[in-house]
Amino acid sequence: MKHKRFLVYGVSKGLGNAIINSIPEDDDKVFGVSRSKPLQTKGDFVWIPADLSKPEEAVLKIKETIHDTTLDCIIYNVGIWEQTAFSEEYDFEGCSFKEIDSIVQTNITACIMGLQAFIANLRLSSNAKIILIGSTWGLENHKGSEVAFSATKFALRGIVHSLRESLRKDKIGITILNLGYLATEFDISVPTEEVIEETQGALIPLFDVISAIKFVLSTTNASCVKEITIPAMLDENV
Repeated sequence: MKHKRFLVYGVSKGLGNAIINSIPEDDDKVFGVSRSKPLQTKGDFVWIPADLSKPEEAVLKIKETIHDTTLDCIIYNVGIWEQTAFSEEYDFEGCSFKEIDSIVQTNITACIMGLQAFIANLRLSSNAKIILIGSTWGLENHKGSEVAFSATKFALRGIVHSLRESLRKDKIGITILNLGYLATEFDISVPTEEVIEETQGALIPLFDVISAIKFVLSTTNASCVKEITIPAMLDENV
């Protein structure tokens, strides 16, 4: 089987770290982007330290490492939010311009610039995939209050729907996973049954997300999986 080459963003911890340690096979090559050094890596891994809040600098730095290497998959697993998000202390009027700008630059501008920069690399693959990690905060009629975070997650869906029109001729699949609350405090190695028991079934085990990503990667270039929405079973926010 032909070895694959991945470009994965947000690999330092949580879901991103689980992705680079669960998705690629032993002989695959992974370029991992994050501001902090990843907690755990395996196989042929190249860490690219980059600050996505400065998107143009970040893209140029990544490009210097990847050059014209074939990419079979790009996974954009990035999502920062307001400092008081998901709490009773959240107040949209109290969010600073600097914080809002940082959220937009990191979650959206760096994503758009990065995808634009590496489409040529994806075209070299016979079955390339782009996977954006979104959120249920990007769905219609969710009950969250976080304005900047929600706006960026809606924007990711816009990227998928519009960029598909440009990528159709190249048969490059583009997908967004709209995820609910994740059990990111549990390493991917922790048995799923234990995660469910410890969280009383209120959080999504990382295993379920990894399974969804593997499904997308298993599809041929004759199909395009546009969206997969995965809220927690007990989540009443959506």
